[in-house]
Amino acid sequence: MSLAVLVASAAACAQNKPVGEDASNAAQAGSPAASNVSGASSGKSDVLQQWLARNGLVQQVSTRASDLVVNALGFLGVRYKYGGDHASTGFDCSGFVRHVYQQTLGLVLPHSAAQQSREGEKISESQLRPGDLVFFNTLRRAFSHVGIYIGNGEFVHSPRPGQSVQISKLDDPYWARHFDGARRLITHAADPLPPAQAAAPGPDPSSGGAADKAAEQVQAQGSVSH
Repeated sequence: MSLAVLVASAAACAQNKPVGEDASNAAQAGSPAASNVSGASSGKSDVLQQWLARNGLVQQVSTRASDLVVNALGFLGVRYKYGGDHASTGFDCSGFVRHVYQQTLGLVLPHSAAQQSREGEKISESQLRPGDLVFFNTLRRAFSHVGIYIGNGEFVHSPRPGQSVQISKLDDPYWARHFDGARRLITHAADPLPPAQAAAPGPDPSSGGAADKAAEQVQAQGSVSH
């Protein structure tokens, strides 16, 4: 079962509904039909992290990076909204990245893909690790779109109006053609966050949603093929 189908199934489970064709088709199209929920509880997120590791999505990375990926995947299916930076209202690309980083790490980033591209360490595509930011030129200007790399050549992002937070592949012809570089904000688990930008994230009423339910299904199913 793919990660997209797994999360679509979890969303249906949360609503006491069977997984129908809409969820499966949405997952296959790269737009998982997950409900507008986010985050992961510490216990259940461990199960999801193990699933991600077994499937090559999180390997040999810091705890911070792993937590970041798990949290980001909890927002699959949240709709796009220009200027949005919360699951309850929707996300644009930089608002999604900003929310995930602040909620998971307490790191406050600018709400602009171009400004986020100036943060952290510049890295090449071959150096990418889960949790890194990937940038694209989608509006005929540099660094006009951003997503979070999750490993295995894939990234999670909020693409454009009419779509939702989803997983895409870097080698997809469109994204490969518009790739504009990458930045690393996390190096090691013990590294301190930039003091000027560190802030304790407040509680999120939507936490414990899709990722938590997905973890329950992974635990129930045992070994899941990717």
